[in-house]
Amino acid sequence: MSGPDLVVLVKPTPDITKVKFDVETGRVDRGSAELEINPFDLYALELAVRLRESLGGRVIALAMAPPHAEKALRDAIARGADRAILLSDPKFAGADTLATSYTLALAVREIGNFRLILCGEKSVDGDTGQVGPEVAEHLGIPHAAFVQSVVDFDDKSITVEADFGKSYYLVRLKYPALLSISRPLALKGERLEPRIPRLSDLMRARKASVEVWQASDIPGIDLSKVGWAGSPTRVVKASYALEKGKTPMVFKSVEDGLNAILELLKSKNLL
Repeated sequence: MSGPDLVVLVKPTPDITKVKFDVETGRVDRGSAELEINPFDLYALELAVRLRESLGGRVIALAMAPPHAEKALRDAIARGADRAILLSDPKFAGADTLATSYTLALAVREIGNFRLILCGEKSVDGDTGQVGPEVAEHLGIPHAAFVQSVVDFDDKSITVEADFGKSYYLVRLKYPALLSISRPLALKGERLEPRIPRLSDLMRARKASVEVWQASDIPGIDLSKVGWAGSPTRVVKASYALEKGKTPMVFKSVEDGLNAILELLKSKNLL
């Protein structure tokens, strides 16, 4: 069944245990570790695939990342995306949330006819939760953040429940719209979990085409608004929180150890 597309904003994120961080510039070296799909975006992708079954259209995975992020986009194809687009250009490097959302919004506009944009509520490396709503603002479309349940939908609108901590909001949005997805996530009462690709899905994804768009492929782009040049956010100082090491103590006898524990408790006024 044909119809407007479902666009999923996929952020390839590095393994934070392996990635290198430049303390002087405050930048993450995304080329220092393998990139994988941000966990929250996996829920957005699963929801898009399930909505496609009823609403039709294609699921398009869209990411802005270095060239080696292609593997993450192939994973998106294996998980059900029909098309994958990677925005990759040195001009995009160093982008903050504003420059990132501006670039993504222009790419969505170039994609054309879409019904919904879905994304994770935040990324595990940035944790800002800003890009999704900013994309919607650039495009001038309604949006809902912290969506944890899709209550109902048809070909005109979608009704979602959003968790704002102290209260829940029931929101109905007319298409086109954007949803920032939280977890856990439910669709009409059914809890959704990201699907695990089958071997046949992985083989299909290996042969699939991942489109790579550079700045010159996006009509109307203002290069002063992308990458480092278009990022008003500046990291003034960054530092590591180092864990203080433990100092072991060895006693010659159980009695010596017990006496030391008693003295420590007394010094803390616990005895």
